[in-house]
Parts: sequence; structure tokens; C-alpha cells
Amino acid sequence: MPVSDALLNQQLGHTLSATDFPALGTKYQGKVRDTYRSGDRLVLITTDRLSAFDHVLTTLPFKGDLLNSLAAFWFQKTAHVVKNHVIDVPDPCVTVARRAEPFAIEFVVRGYLTGSLWRDYEAGRDPYGLKLPPGLKRDSKFPAPLLTPSTKAPIGQHDEPLSEAQVLERGLVSARDWQRAREAALGLFAEGTRHAAGQGLLFVDTKYEFGVIGDELVVIDEMHTPDSSRFWRADGYEARLAAGQGQVMLDKENLRQWLITERGFSGQGAPPGIPDDVRVGLSQKYVAAFEAITGQTFSPQVGEVRARIERSLKAARLLP
Repeated sequence: MPVSDALLNQQLGHTLSATDFPALGTKYQGKVRDTYRSGDRLVLITTDRLSAFDHVLTTLPFKGDLLNSLAAFWFQKTAHVVKNHVIDVPDPCVTVARRAEPFAIEFVVRGYLTGSLWRDYEAGRDPYGLKLPPGLKRDSKFPAPLLTPSTKAPIGQHDEPLSEAQVLERGLVSARDWQRAREAALGLFAEGTRHAAGQGLLFVDTKYEFGVIGDELVVIDEMHTPDSSRFWRADGYEARLAAGQGQVMLDKENLRQWLITERGFSGQGAPPGIPDDVRVGLSQKYVAAFEAITGQTFSPQVGEVRARIERSLKAARLLP
């Protein structure tokens, strides 16, 4: 049964904007996740916070449930490609993980010319040193996926695009770790592409974060979610491409386009407020993405997310 707008409206007053569980360890607050460290154990709590253009904007009903559950789905599905940091998922919003030493860059894999890369291409910029040929169309598919790394900027600052040569020149990762992570990122993207095709989707691009535990390479943070990836409906892709029309999106690009077209905001200045009807509509996009990608039905319950998480953490003996 589809998730109704009425149910999502009821949840607007119960969304999870922040957490405070000092017994879990030292807290680090990211744009969306609150991460607690105790020794070599991490507890990652995915909140309902929504960010775009490096700004936290609002919260969405059940966003944390959807993102964390979808990341868990992908971590399990791709464990044969590269190991990950997951130990347990005691709540839809919570992942218990092994602590890794993270690399200082993000590994972005792109299968199509769209988003920020299209905006760079259209403006004649080549920040990744790709040397793309002239005359390409927006949303056209690359012959093979491209890797476009970037720095990991603090909240409120923009990530810096980098070429492979710059990554190595700056010593952000060693040549060996770059090669290992590059191979892993392309392997994960290939696995995501195969699964998406079986669901009638195109896997457009995604961001990976890697680290090492000892000498073991692991993928960390999140994977193949609407926050870190783009998915399009495959049906009608070629016709829309030929007509110069936008693709049917199942990701956060919906929000970026709304901000640009409706509010004239692309990251500069103070971010605009997000009306409740837009929040509910965006939540529906996350539900649609979850169900389309996993083939599973999302059946949420209205209620205080923080209280539910606390019960789950106690049941898992992570809280007294």
C-alpha cells in the first residue's frame, strides 16, 4: 500500500533533527549523520536532516529510516566486491560499524554527463582533467564510467574537484591506496549498475568513501542512496535524451533543481526555507527510490524517531 501524504504530514512534527547520546561515545555531527566513537566502534545515526549545496536545509519524514536501510541493503549486496565497515543495524536509522582510517577524498563515479559535471562542461571548465570531447549532450552516457575525486569539505564549505594527478601530487592518498580504491569504486559502480538495470533503473553516478582497517580497504559511510547517488528511470531515457528533455529522477537532484528554479539558490548566501508540501513531496521521492531500488515495500509508523532509536539502542545493549 503506498505511503500517503497524510501519513507523511503526521510525521512532520516527529522528524529527527539531532541526537544526543553521550553514552555512545564522542560525537561527530555531519550534514546528515551523527557519528559516535567509542574505541574502535562507531555508532552512526542517520537523522532526517536534508542537505543540498553543502547546506543543511530542513528535515524530511522518515528520511533517516530510508537512507540507512537502503545503505544497509547495498552494503550487504556488495560485500563480495569490497568489504565494508558494518557490524550491525539495530534500528532502521542506526548502523554499528568498525572504525576505519578514512581517506581524505571522496571517490565520485559518473556514468553520464549530468549534474555539476554537465555544468562544468557547458561552461568550458575541466576541473578533473578529463578532456571530454566537444559536442556532447546533457545526460549522455559515457563509453565507460569516469572517476572524478573531490576533497571532503567541512559543513558549509564546498568540496573541491580534483584530477587524479592532483590527488597524488598533494599526497591525499598513496599511489597504492588510490589504485586499490579506484578499482573498488569502479567495481561497486558496476554492481550497482547491474542491479539497477534489473529494476528498470539507470545508475547515473555516485559517491564513495573508503578507509583502511589495518591494511584492509573498506567502504564506509553510506552507499548508493539518493543522497549520494543519482538514479533515473530507464524507460524513455533515449527519447528524452533525443528531445533534450530532463530525465525522470529518483534522487536528491529533484531538490537541487527546485532550489535553482524556484528559489534561485545554488549554494551562495542564506538558504531558503522549505515549505511543508515540498518536504512531503521530497519524502515521497525517497520512498519511491527505496522501493524502486530494493523491490521492497516501505511501511512506516508515525511516532517520535528519537524515542524509538533509544529503545533499539537499549535492546542492542549499546545504551544502559
